[in-house]
Order: sequence, then structure tokens, then C-alpha cells
Amino acid sequence: MKNFHLPSILKTLGLIAFAIVLVHSDSTAANNKGSRFGGVQVGTITYSYRSMPDQSLDAVLNYVVQSGLSSVELMGDVAERFAGIPASKDPVAIRQWRTSVSMDKFKAIKKLFKAKGIKINILKLGDKSWSDEEIDYAFNACKTVGALGISMEISEEAAKRMEPFAEKHKLYVIFHNHGQPGDPNFSFDKVLSLGSMLRLNFDAGHYFGATGLNPCGLIERLHERIVSIHIKDKTGPKAANPNKNQSFGKGGTHVVEMLQLIQKNKWPITCDIELEYTVPAQSDAVKEVVKCVAYCKAALVKE
Repeated sequence: MKNFHLPSILKTLGLIAFAIVLVHSDSTAANNKGSRFGGVQVGTITYSYRSMPDQSLDAVLNYVVQSGLSSVELMGDVAERFAGIPASKDPVAIRQWRTSVSMDKFKAIKKLFKAKGIKINILKLGDKSWSDEEIDYAFNACKTVGALGISMEISEEAAKRMEPFAEKHKLYVIFHNHGQPGDPNFSFDKVLSLGSMLRLNFDAGHYFGATGLNPCGLIERLHERIVSIHIKDKTGPKAANPNKNQSFGKGGTHVVEMLQLIQKNKWPITCDIELEYTVPAQSDAVKEVVKCVAYCKAALVKE
């Protein structure tokens, strides 16, 4: 009988078990066929799932998987709860946690999403009112989950505050708009002129709802500074029911035209579905995001 060396056998069995884990992880990611349609990456902001009963990170990740998507803008509150942020509303306690917390949980977030074949493109975290140390924390968390940058509400004040940190961390500050473009004194160009690391998370729906203008004009002009677009459908400011969210295809936001413009020019702009219309009875946010995904895919892929 051959004399086997037990430690060697155990080592071999350990390597086989590790390989099985890797294969399982890779196959899980491979099962996600992706949501890049006709060359355009379609994703979602996880805010779309805010009406779902479970708001844990694992649940939100599962909603994204069920929606058939392979990229997200991840809401900071979901990430921070997973990382163990105190339930306290005391700003001092929150600040102390943010400036001392380990990045281990954020590393885990990246691994969990990657295992499902999902890329975190943007982390919605940070605010111009935060301390320097908290802003550094937001960028460190962003870097750890593998995102391109952090997103927040657009303003000149925020641009001036955040630009030095963006330069320091070599990550983008990606500004999101609501109805600001409806103010004649507002200018995307002025904000963007305040720093080379400033980008747009252009909300086309809010833009159209506030101005009535076709978003394609702004996208063509500023496409080099746009990282992502929030895709939604709304009525315009002069409609009978003005500036109201609608199911895709029922508003006037030029959703199909936007998607096809990006496709035609092969611009590296992610189109993130933001579900803001009222979820119908007998449906839920996941089912509605699936409908939105199908609408976008139909605009980009000829069957």
C-alpha cells in the first residue's frame, strides 16, 4: 500500500475546496448577462427601490439582480448601514464614526456586488457641509467600493468646497441636478468651470420638467463632462399636469432619443434608471424597474 503524506493530502483538498468556491463565485457573476444594450450601459440608482420593504444591503443587491442590471449608483445610506453607522441622530456621534470606521465593510460591499456581476459606478455619499475628515472618509469609501466618484446635489458652493478633495483623491465629484436649470441664473458651465475633477450626474427628467427643453442639446454640448444620466420620463412645465413623473413612454423627456444619441456617438455615459413615478397597485419597484429596463433595451437593440 502506497504511503500517503497526510498534510499534503489536506493541502490538496484545501486547494480543491478553494477552487470550487472561486468557480461558484465566477459562475454567479457569469450568470449576470449584463445590461449593456447596443453599446450603452444601462443601470439604476438604488434609490429606485426605496419603497421595497427590506432596505438592507443584501436585499438591495438582490433587487438589482432581479432587475437584470449590471451597474448601479449606490445610495450612501444603504452602504453606511451595512458598515455599521450608529442609529443615533447625534451629529457628533455620526462624525466620530465616519472619521474612525474601518474600510473593511466597504471592501466587503465591493466583493458582494462583484460576485453578482454588478459594478458600483457611483457612490452617493458626502455633503459640502461635512468636515474635512468626513469628506476624506466619503472619498475613501468611494475608492474602496471601486466607484468613479461620489455624487451630491449641484451648486457652486459645493463645487468650490469639494474640488480640492476630488483633486487630492483623484476621484470625481459627480453633481446631480433637480429643478435648478429652470432658474435663469443657473449654469452647468459655471459649476463645471470650477474644477477639472467635477462631473455631472445629469438628471434629464428634472431638466425637462423644469425647462421643457430637449435634454439631448445639453448632452451633446457637455457629454465629455457627463458621467451618468438619470433616466426618467416627466411632463414639461407647460403641460396640463406640469413637471410630473410618468411611466416610461408617457412623458415628454425624449428618453429614446437620448439613449440613441449616446449609442450613435459611443459616448461612455451610463444611463441610470431612476424610478420616481408612482408604483401601481399589485406591482412593486423591482417589477417596475424591469419594465424600465425593457423600455431602454427596446430603444437600443433591434430584435
